[in-house]
Formats: sequence, C-alpha cells, structure tokens
Amino acid sequence: MADSEHPCARGAWAERYARLLESSGLDRDAILTQALQPSCHDHRGLFSLAHCLQEPALLIEQVKCDYPHAADSRAIRAQVSVLQQDLALNVIAPLTLRLFLDGQAPLPDPRHVFLAPAGCGEAATSRWFRMPGAHAANEDEFVQSLGKQTSDWYPVFRQKLGVSPGAYWSSIGLGLGAPFSAVWNLAEPAAVCDLAQRWLGEFSNDANQFIDWIPAVFGGQTTAIPQRKGCCLKYLLPEGGYCGTCGVYRKERLDALRHQQPDPGPGQWQPGR
Repeated sequence: MADSEHPCARGAWAERYARLLESSGLDRDAILTQALQPSCHDHRGLFSLAHCLQEPALLIEQVKCDYPHAADSRAIRAQVSVLQQDLALNVIAPLTLRLFLDGQAPLPDPRHVFLAPAGCGEAATSRWFRMPGAHAANEDEFVQSLGKQTSDWYPVFRQKLGVSPGAYWSSIGLGLGAPFSAVWNLAEPAAVCDLAQRWLGEFSNDANQFIDWIPAVFGGQTTAIPQRKGCCLKYLLPEGGYCGTCGVYRKERLDALRHQQPDPGPGQWQPGR
C-alpha cells in the first residue's frame, strides 16, 4: 500500500504538541511542513538497510570505497557512526514529523530504505533515503513498532559495525525528537524540553537514556536543545568538527547552563543536528 496522502485524527502526543505550539502563537502546520522540505536524492540505492542488517560487511566495504580517509578501524567506525546518525536524521526524523503533522506515518521498512551513492555537497553527508510504498501507521502503532525496530537494529550496529551505545541511541533520539527540534528557538523552552523528554520515554528503546532536553542560552535567548550523552564521532572525520549537541562537551554545556552563561559551549547547534 502506498504512503497515505490523507490525514487522520491525531493521537494524544500530536495533540499535546499542537497545544504547545498554540500556546507560543505558532502555526503547527507551517512549522512541520517547512521542516519536511524534500531532499534531493535521485533515488538510486546501492543496497537496502535490510541487506545491510543481514550482511554488515557491505556497509564497511562501501565506507572504505567511498571515503579515502577510512583507512583503519578507528576511522571506519567513526564514518559508520556518522552514517547511522544520517539514518536517524534523514529517515526516522521525517517520518516522526509526518506523524505529528498528519496523525499517521509509514514505518521505516528496512526493505524500502537505501544507501545512496556518495556525492558532493548535501549528498556527501545525506546518504540514507526511504522509498515510498509503506502502510501508514497511527500514533500507537508507530511508537510501538519503531521502538522495537530500532532495538532490533541495535545489535548489528553495536556488535558488527562498532557504533557505541551513546552514539546509536542519541542519534535515534535526535530523529524521534525532530518535531521538537523544529521549534527549538521558537516555543517556550521549558515546555519543549518537558514534552520532548516525555515523548522519548514512550518508546521501548534506550533513546530516552541518551538524550537530555535542556534549556540553553544562545545569543541571550533561552532555547531548548537535545543534549546528547554520546558522540557520533563526526569530529574524527576530515573537517568534521563538533555538533552543537555533542556529548564530548556535555559537562561544559551543563555547567554553563547552571551558571547561566551566555554561551552553552562549543558548537552552534542547528535543529536536528
């Protein structure tokens, strides 16, 4: 069955989110529609996520082929960790946004999720994409099924591909928290942090254990950010740098928060990154 184009009644969490935005004078439809801007993939896939989960060596060999810097196990692990974050941000995040917008969303069937060829510009960092064609799940089914799916994928990424628990689950948490990242500097920070944290707690996985939604000050404005307890290892890649939510600087950022410093720490965070 193709992805549904017709919205249905929103679930309890989507309604709570709608009320949160309304209390800050925000247009829910406009916010989520803007966050769902389509990517520019040509929909050519090298192999599916299902194939990768069955044969993890496929991804390792592809990393060696696509990234000349991945010449040892440490560099390969870092690149795979960043690619796992890409899976969360470019597959799970859009589906979560769609759920909050329409009241239903497809699940990320691994058979319909593919790794795109390496490219330039945006395509160089955005590799995973999802082909349409999946049944749209309601909110309860989405939470239950996606919690199980991400838990089922974890042993492969951890044991076969070397992604750390903190990296894997904090990236999954960023994807699941995408609707809240869309209003990180727009809605009331304490309310965003509270609802986002409780939303992550609904999933039967460990994402909630590796993300702390906290108020943080940027340029004199208090905002809401998802502070990771793990690191995706992007900083180990050529010109990788640190993400604004990076767990490497978690202690400094939390200390800055306690002392109400104007700068929460290294890395200017961008929604979903």
